[in-house]
Amino acid sequence: MAIGFQSFRRRFRSATQRAHARFESRDWLSLQRDLLERRDSYGEAIDETLRSLRSAGYDTDERDMWSAARAMFRSEHVNDPYHEIAETFFNSVARQLFGTKGIDPQLEFLAPASNAPDEDPERVTRVYEHDGDRFGLLAALLRDCRFQASWIDLTGGLERGAPRLPEGRGTVEVVDAVFYRGKGAYVVGRFITEEAMTPFALAIRHGRAGLRLAAVLVGEEDLAILFSYTRSAFLVAADEPSSLVAFLGELLPSRKISEIYSAIGLRKQAKTEGYRELMAYLARADDRFERAPGVPGLVMIVFALPGFDVVFKVIRDRFPPQKQVTPDQVAERYRIVSRHDRAGRLVEAQRFVDLRLPVGSFDPDLLAELEADASRTVTVDLDQVTIATVYMERKVVPLDIFVREADTADATRAIIDYGTAIKNLAASNIFPGDMLLKNFGVTNRGRVVFYDYDEIGLITDYHFRQFPESDDPFDDLADTPAYGVGPNDVFPEELQRFLGLRRDLHDAFHEVHADLFEPDFWQTIQARLEAGETIEILPYRRSRDLGTT
Repeated sequence: MAIGFQSFRRRFRSATQRAHARFESRDWLSLQRDLLERRDSYGEAIDETLRSLRSAGYDTDERDMWSAARAMFRSEHVNDPYHEIAETFFNSVARQLFGTKGIDPQLEFLAPASNAPDEDPERVTRVYEHDGDRFGLLAALLRDCRFQASWIDLTGGLERGAPRLPEGRGTVEVVDAVFYRGKGAYVVGRFITEEAMTPFALAIRHGRAGLRLAAVLVGEEDLAILFSYTRSAFLVAADEPSSLVAFLGELLPSRKISEIYSAIGLRKQAKTEGYRELMAYLARADDRFERAPGVPGLVMIVFALPGFDVVFKVIRDRFPPQKQVTPDQVAERYRIVSRHDRAGRLVEAQRFVDLRLPVGSFDPDLLAELEADASRTVTVDLDQVTIATVYMERKVVPLDIFVREADTADATRAIIDYGTAIKNLAASNIFPGDMLLKNFGVTNRGRVVFYDYDEIGLITDYHFRQFPESDDPFDDLADTPAYGVGPNDVFPEELQRFLGLRRDLHDAFHEVHADLFEPDFWQTIQARLEAGETIEILPYRRSRDLGTT
């Protein structure tokens, strides 16, 4: 078991540490491959460990022996900087080896070790005493990144960036590792004065001409966008993950621990923490699972706890005829999203297997619907509901509800951002498929995101076409078109028909995003993607960009 865990740890660390060299050489495709290699390292190490245990003839009837092994494993790893990750790894092996449904307290670790060392952000940060010279501070922060590539107009970047940093004297703490994602590198830290603590991040880009200080992000709002649950994980060398998570948690008090673990690429630990957060909520709250607000899905049953900011999605047993997908295809599309650049527009969906929840926590009508329409997935036994596969996503307000209830100004902003979201997804090679408003949502920061993945696909797999013109006056009355339509043919002008917007919102959308109704927009994006271009969506507001002049 320990050998398997160390194998995972080496693979994870190796893929992460290559990010610096990839950024220096502008090798974006390799950086993306490293991200996937790191993501897969956990499952590969689990599989190898299981094969090793089974080939050694381990007898799963010896539960007492396994319990003793669990105690020994904890004692050997309690002082390991990765101790919480080690115990999650142990649980993963135990669940698969014994075929556990729910949680088995005899075989798994239920809570962190009480004698584990406390997290200490000082162990993962470096400190600067700031005398008020913002130009000098900024120069020191960039110098200590230790990039070998040359800078473009470094003095100009410092002059433009320094005034955006907080004024005054104090202490500056930054993570002693650079965060890498996409084509960007980020220095993350905080200013501490007698009056306040202010989080900040420096965005560095590497263009063909060299390095450039691209943006200075200051405040929790900016950091929340950078670390959004709608973005892919960072590659950041974390010698002590729990202390790094603790530090980032102080910068982002609105973020859950589970979300921060996910942001640094430790997905399984994120699921462990997410499960603990859910169980802790159920233990202290008296609300029940109920149908989530919005139009009921044809593919998924979606439910939520009113006071918990997560929705739960279960695949239905059967879909209506208009849904030309199977449950297996839906599961595969969720897998595609989990491995894709989410571009700040795709909500992370965590997949849980054999999740057990108390019957008393369910609204009776919802429970009846789950038993009737998701019987292949949901089993009710005495006081427990077991869900074979469930996806958990961050709760957002469905866009159709938002624009109906918001004032005109907010509704207009949301509809324009809806168009921008579609364009951002296209740039990342994602076609939503079903672009109805009900499949998009608005975050608590007003950003429009996509969350319904059952018809999602890659832009490069589609054919974007103009409606052929016909001389036959009866074509408009026909049940089927006279021209051929392939399964991946898309006619962008149809989007106008599906929007269903009131006149003022339709006009606002059309003024900014009329190009979405033309094949040229989509074909141009396709050509760029097929040529191998990586089109990145910046994780900060345009107003934060420092420019080059």
